[in-house]
Amino acid sequence: MFGLSEVALLLIVLIALLSVRKLPGLVRSAGQATRIFKSETRALRTQDAPPASGTVIEGTVLPRHERR
Repeated sequence: MFGLSEVALLLIVLIALLSVRKLPGLVRSAGQATRIFKSETRALRTQDAPPASGTVIEGTVLPRHERR
């Protein structure tokens, strides 16, 4: 009979053979997701960038019970 390591190796080879057709599509979608993630991260950084040093921000400080 087969041992556990032989069965695991057989399953790995079987999965690799069955997924060869879908591999290019998976890699393509992973690359697209990475590009979208990078562009969104870049957009958030520029949007939430702190003001430049020396910039004065005027406003009113509210007491704690009036804050939302």
